[in-house]
Amino acid sequence: MAGGAQENEEEITGINVTPLVDVVLVLLIIFMVTANFIVRETVEVDLPRAANGGETVQGLVNVVLDKEGKLYFDGAAVTEPELTTKVAEAVAKDKDTRAIISADQTIAYGQVMRLIDTVKGQGIAKFALNIEKDVAPAAAPATP
Repeated sequence: MAGGAQENEEEITGINVTPLVDVVLVLLIIFMVTANFIVRETVEVDLPRAANGGETVQGLVNVVLDKEGKLYFDGAAVTEPELTTKVAEAVAKDKDTRAIISADQTIAYGQVMRLIDTVKGQGIAKFALNIEKDVAPAAAPATP
């Protein structure tokens, strides 16, 4: 009878990895779904100091509002009605025109919002605010 018991036992010849694959796939799906909700870091920024606009890149315009409230479009001083016209002309040439808006940090928030409204009102859907990261001063060496 001992021989009969040995015949019913099967020798393990391989490892079944199906449960492992199932678990890995479920974890992969969970990580992929939640990856969009993870905040990697926060960056503290300071509003930039205005400078005249630089060279124009195809499909990109620079709009600057300096500390005196003067407007510049691609480095040339303009009035608000002229800015509206120039932005409309840029959009007429290229529908995918983007804008970089720079403003001095001393300018009132309302003026910057009015500038953004002017740019968006002429059909520029994609724009960026030019910012400058606030760099912390180097730590002073400790004195004994």
